[in-house]
Amino acid sequence: MNTLMSPAVTDNLIQAAYFIAALLFIIGMKRMSSPKGARGGIIWAGIGMLIAGLITFLWPGMHNYILIITAIFVGSVLAWWSGRRVPMTAMPQMVALYNGMGGGAAAAIAALELLKGAAPNLVFAILAVLGGLIGAVSFSGSLIAFGKLQGLIKKSLRFRGQRILNMLVLLAALLQGGLLVTGISDGAGSVTAFFVLALVFGVLMTLPIGGADMPVVISLYNAFTGLAVGFEGFVLQNAAMIIAGTVVGAAGTLLTQLMARAMNRSIGNVLFSNFGETVTGGTAGVAGNLKPIEAADAAVMMAYANKVIVVPGYGMAVAQAQHKVWELCQLLQSRDVKVRFAIHPVAGRMPGHMNVLLAEAGVPYDLIADLDEINAEFASAEVALIIGANDVVNPDARNRQDSPIYGMPILNADKAKNVIVIKRGQGRGFSGIENALFYMDNTRMLYGDGQEAVARLIQSIKTIE
Repeated sequence: MNTLMSPAVTDNLIQAAYFIAALLFIIGMKRMSSPKGARGGIIWAGIGMLIAGLITFLWPGMHNYILIITAIFVGSVLAWWSGRRVPMTAMPQMVALYNGMGGGAAAAIAALELLKGAAPNLVFAILAVLGGLIGAVSFSGSLIAFGKLQGLIKKSLRFRGQRILNMLVLLAALLQGGLLVTGISDGAGSVTAFFVLALVFGVLMTLPIGGADMPVVISLYNAFTGLAVGFEGFVLQNAAMIIAGTVVGAAGTLLTQLMARAMNRSIGNVLFSNFGETVTGGTAGVAGNLKPIEAADAAVMMAYANKVIVVPGYGMAVAQAQHKVWELCQLLQSRDVKVRFAIHPVAGRMPGHMNVLLAEAGVPYDLIADLDEINAEFASAEVALIIGANDVVNPDARNRQDSPIYGMPILNADKAKNVIVIKRGQGRGFSGIENALFYMDNTRMLYGDGQEAVARLIQSIKTIE
């Protein structure tokens, strides 16, 4: 088709299409910031990506169309299949895997450009090397993050002098990159050595990080991928890649900062503190005993309450209990009980995890409140019903300066007159820290699978006159 148009007309058409695609990306991202507009935002951004992908076929010098179309078809089928099959509980590792593919694609572009030899100018060469380094780190690091969240990697690898080794590998990669930029070292062997060092650094950087911090790391690598794509966009002089990479990089950076702030920790602390592994020491410093409650008693407590605040967590997602939880809440509402949902920014395994599950169950948006909106209401609630949440309601974050989570903003569930915790057993949360809330005088433990326990509550409430 591009042979029928002059190069100037083709270029203008491509740039106009990229401009429209960029607008659609930005509109889509903006709409995704609200639950009400999220679905439409995904569609808008998807249309933008479709336009950018189709118009790229007109790019001068494009060839291997059969190979490109085959790759797009295979990738689309795999994406459709995984999107249908992967449960919400596995969404973080799916994001890690997809994000890693993006970083790997940026690194592959950089490798191809570096293998071509001399860049048009020094700036382009530097951007190619930086994009390749960041993309390769994001690729290998994201794969390790996927392995940890998927349970394929059971333990974090730590040893004496690990940070020094990591720094030496990074310096070696930067040195090799500098040799490629200056032309002192070139050819397939030098390019291969550079990318091997970058990939190894990504692995070494991620292996020591505890599983509880993996969602933050995934978000950080998402920002890395966006940055790498943006750099390679400059190298290829492709406006769509520059804009898309910048938007993704900015969104990933803001999300990473949001998650770190929600845990009252810095990015450096997440990457280098070794937090997130099982904390030893048993229940030291925690006073009191766990006090169980029967579903019938908990049902009476909620049925005659004026206000019940539900705090969902990862346990609800694992049990796929969101539909039963909403059924329970509707039953309480029919008895004139005011019901609200309290969502912590890092509830579940990534921001928005609980919101998506509740939306899937049909919970109205106006019943869902974030930490800042809902915290003042706990003191006036007769019952705080906690389903699978742990660290985000741990009062040690306020009260114990020696706690690893001290200073982390939490939901003030302990301020409610009564707290009912649905939990499968007496194990600790994802961070491995004992939760002082479970031992408080106003807390009762309703043991069992989330869906099964809520079903018992529903049946008990239905028997109350």
